[in-house]
Amino acid sequence: QVRLVESGGGLVQAGGSLRLSCAASGRTLSSYAMGWFRQTPGKEREFVAVISWSGLRTDYGDSVKGRFTISRDNVKNTVSLQMNSLKDDDTALYYCAFRRTTLASQIMTEVTRVDYWGQGTQVTVSS
Repeated sequence: QVRLVESGGGLVQAGGSLRLSCAASGRTLSSYAMGWFRQTPGKEREFVAVISWSGLRTDYGDSVKGRFTISRDNVKNTVSLQMNSLKDDDTALYYCAFRRTTLASQIMTEVTRVDYWGQGTQVTVSS
């Protein structure tokens, strides 16, 4: 079992920045990809960003490209999401995601590929 704990959410004005962090604990074992998804009421969970175990491969949702940056620290078992130039549409509950991988370059961009989820952290952008 893997436990994911997010932090860093909050209220920010449009155009501002926030940094989310997620710490993994438990049976993380060997390689795993980590990422972020988000969800608003009545909508499906949406892919935001992901980073491979090696850190060399990343991917972003179209709506956040150029504004968000994902990074990880394999010593601390953490992943971070730096969110800049925030917009009203970024308001959502952000979930940390974890997928066990057999290759260091594997990632996941689909909800169905995620093995574990965090409890979510709320990001609210006000205009």
